[in-house]
Amino acid sequence: MTFHLHFTGQVQGVGFRPFVWQLARLMKLQGAVSNGADGVHIYINTDSATAQLFLSRVQAEAPRLARIQSVALSEVAPVYYTDFAIVTSQITGQASLLLTPDLALCEACRAEMADSVDRRFGYAFTTCTHCGPRYSILHQLPYDRQTTTMSAFGMCTDCEREYHDPANRRFYAQTNSCPNCPVELRLFSASGQQLANHQDEIIDYVADALGAGQTVAIKGIGGYLLLCDATNANAITQLRKRKHRPTKPLAVLYPNVATLQQDCYLADDERALLTGSVSPIVLLDQRPNPASKVAVDKLAPGLSQLGVMLPYAPLLALLANKFNKPLVATSGNVSGSPICYTNEQALEQLPAIADLILTHNRAIVVPQDDSVVRLSPAYRQPIVLRRSRGLAPTVVYSPKKKESGAGDEVNTTTVLAFGASLKSTFACQLRGNIYVSQYIGDLESYDTQTSFRATLDHFLKLFDATPDLILADQHEGYFSTQLAHELATIWGIPIQLVQHHEAHLAAVLAENGLTGDEPILGVIWDGTGYGTDGQIWGGEFIAYQNSVFNRVCHFDYFDSLLEDKMPREPRLSALSLAHNIPGADTILRVKFTDKEWHLYSKLPELSNEVVGCLWPMSSPITHASVNGSHAAVWPMRAHATGKNRLKTSSVGRLFDAVTALLGLADQVSYEGEAALLLETHAARYVRAKGYTGVQSYLPDVTTQIPTRAVVEGVVRDIQAGQSTDQIAAAFHYTLVQVVAALAQQTGIRQLAFSGGVFQNALLVDWLRHKLEPAHKLYFHHQLSPNDECISFGQIAHYALTTPLPVQSKTETTYVLSHSR
Repeated sequence: MTFHLHFTGQVQGVGFRPFVWQLARLMKLQGAVSNGADGVHIYINTDSATAQLFLSRVQAEAPRLARIQSVALSEVAPVYYTDFAIVTSQITGQASLLLTPDLALCEACRAEMADSVDRRFGYAFTTCTHCGPRYSILHQLPYDRQTTTMSAFGMCTDCEREYHDPANRRFYAQTNSCPNCPVELRLFSASGQQLANHQDEIIDYVADALGAGQTVAIKGIGGYLLLCDATNANAITQLRKRKHRPTKPLAVLYPNVATLQQDCYLADDERALLTGSVSPIVLLDQRPNPASKVAVDKLAPGLSQLGVMLPYAPLLALLANKFNKPLVATSGNVSGSPICYTNEQALEQLPAIADLILTHNRAIVVPQDDSVVRLSPAYRQPIVLRRSRGLAPTVVYSPKKKESGAGDEVNTTTVLAFGASLKSTFACQLRGNIYVSQYIGDLESYDTQTSFRATLDHFLKLFDATPDLILADQHEGYFSTQLAHELATIWGIPIQLVQHHEAHLAAVLAENGLTGDEPILGVIWDGTGYGTDGQIWGGEFIAYQNSVFNRVCHFDYFDSLLEDKMPREPRLSALSLAHNIPGADTILRVKFTDKEWHLYSKLPELSNEVVGCLWPMSSPITHASVNGSHAAVWPMRAHATGKNRLKTSSVGRLFDAVTALLGLADQVSYEGEAALLLETHAARYVRAKGYTGVQSYLPDVTTQIPTRAVVEGVVRDIQAGQSTDQIAAAFHYTLVQVVAALAQQTGIRQLAFSGGVFQNALLVDWLRHKLEPAHKLYFHHQLSPNDECISFGQIAHYALTTPLPVQSKTETTYVLSHSR
């Protein structure tokens, strides 16, 4: 008897075939294993009971980095095998597997690089089946050497032997190379002159340049990085000036854990993140007197945390160990532009920033920035700030809408979602999987728009896919929405627009597997999102149950001033919210020149009337039939609408206002700067005194969220001489009280949080401290709460609200991409 086993998921590029070969040999089975466009295929000659045992062992003992998504076992026409072999991959059929992300340098390869008698001693491109580039070098599926940029490199005799040796961890390692068949480095000056081409000479040259205060651009896994001495304030200032990045935090590369621990506090879970297969940038608390003398004030101005990483690629390890001090390691681009990833781009664009440019001849197909993660201090809640290298674009589980009595089902509609404008990503529901692209950037520059198009085009070609439906944000001014309309016309397919904050909520619901059988209250707070009433939303409470989203409440609207200028100048938010509050003009006046004050002070409306706020009038939930579905409904009170001026309910802008009133930032140079500064001061208070000693600024009311009253409380405390730390903490506590009040008012126990505001680790902890266990709180854990999750949320929204064509899928197991 011959049996066929078909495994789908993240099963290519993780040593799956060598593992299967070894297990089959151990069980004395004859057959074959190969990669296919739709996963891994195994054929074995055996009886039914042994086939089932083999299947169970593959599932239980699979490589650590494998993510088995589905398994199919069937008897096929008999084929006689004389042994068990890895055979040539089959490229036929539709691609439907997970894409393996780039994997950080493993400990075995790291040890070889440090072993003076090993062939790969000091080799800058050491990899094996457990580590190295994957997604970033992939031209087409399946994942084999000939379909990657490694196809240009032949293997020497020793590498060939390893590649075909089942006992070697490089057995079928597609990225295998060594100093005898190397990926080659080249070092250039800013003027384009080649300075060196021998690896050891280059490493020494670069280390000397870094020691002399120079900036060096080096080609990493997903693109170029800019390095300079993190202990040299002048070098950092020069880099900031050249990169046009005046205050945004810069990541720091440490040579090893021991050096890092002398500068930052490092918990076991943070260490696990830094040394794992993803090896992202992790935000860590700074020690008061860092031993390395790292220039913290220049690296993260006004903040108490550093974004740090360890060498995740062999080249970075060699440079970091040689320099033996912390290095700035930031994306190789001018601020606002996408990361450079080709040698041609680097030599053309980076001489304006870097003194030296270090290239190599292994091409990058898909550019990626480094992923960024933080953990909340008390509850250790993981918060993804940027999802890219090491995380993208593996699948994220989404609940599939089922009909009564249906079995396991999978959507057959190919849906492409275009996300938002800031923190852009795209997502695709395709052949039973959902893929979410890496962070691409803010779609406000032509270069980033071009990068978005190129990344999307590569993805669709990789899977030979054309969507049946396009989803986009309702904001017609977004480039992503405009591109969605353009491609929908070209492809002749329908397009549906999804409200921004409903997409946020759908994303966190889907990521947590929530179907809405019981009511869920979404707390969606961010900076900007187009609302269905034509206003700017950002302080929303949206209920979800039985396929219906219902905006039940929001922060009071206030004037949105000067369009895109407002997010860049927190003083404008302060002016909008605090104008005419007794004593506030004294605080506000110093933030503007005479000419500005004469103009700007006339901008806010003088009326204090409440505008367009909705609040539940009664806590009991009633139910009504909406399009045949039962939905949670609350009676609403609508307040008077003021003058015809663009309004916002944004909690992001509320953070800006409080930050400016406290004198922490009147103007900012990067998104979220004001909120980070405010969180830093509040966290300092909480570290000293815990969640006590502060009063809420929320009045004892039950019919509205009075945004202006919160600001009035802040102004009163400033006038009373309260410390900045205490006021910042009281503001955070007020936001927690707002959620608690609304949860009590609606009687909903399940609360789901999304939006950029929930990158705030202190706020997340305080919410859990206040509301658990009486309420069940759900947060993102593998997607970012910021607008990166919008594309996934658009697909989840469609799945949660629309009956979809489905087909049965047997023996399917869904997993999260970063968990076993």
